[in-house]
Amino acid sequence: MITPTQLAHVGEAALLDARAASLRQRFPKLHFTECSEDDISPRYKAAFTVDGYDLYLITGASGHCLELTNDAGSATGILIASKVDDE
Repeated sequence: MITPTQLAHVGEAALLDARAASLRQRFPKLHFTECSEDDISPRYKAAFTVDGYDLYLITGASGHCLELTNDAGSATGILIASKVDDE
């Protein structure tokens, strides 16, 4: 489970250094991965947004692979998606 407070703390940390490796050090109990926002299916909604990044929830509940989820109760990690400049 990932709480709104955890998302806010991760969002603040992402403003300082959004690299997954850096976030793993700051939040060792969470899984992090990163990509570009244009790699995310539109069926998923960002759980939290900060300047330059959208945060999505991920889960490993299937025991096989990580996958995106909209369910904070089953989330085990966060995907940091860097926003694409449309210019």
